[in-house]
Amino acid sequence: MWVIFGVIAIVATIINLYMYKAGKDYKLAMAMGLSFTALTICADYSYLTRWVEAEDWAALSDVIPGMARAFWFLTIVSILLNIAPILIERQRKKNAIRKS
Repeated sequence: MWVIFGVIAIVATIINLYMYKAGKDYKLAMAMGLSFTALTICADYSYLTRWVEAEDWAALSDVIPGMARAFWFLTIVSILLNIAPILIERQRKKNAIRKS
């Protein structure tokens, strides 16, 4: 399930950036991108609980260190990409005010 949520998060982020570039309302796609990023992490955490319940410590010790780094990195990238249009708009408005 976490793979599906992850793919949806990536697609929503791409749609977010495309809609911003096209000058359309991108905020729903942004919210979806961030929401599915969160759902991806929750779904993966739920998946890992099965290994804890099965006491599969070898699998956990192999997988969790790499996944933790990957999820931190991917979550930060997702946040930055999804809020980039807002930050760009704010900068443009600030520059427009300075020029007037």
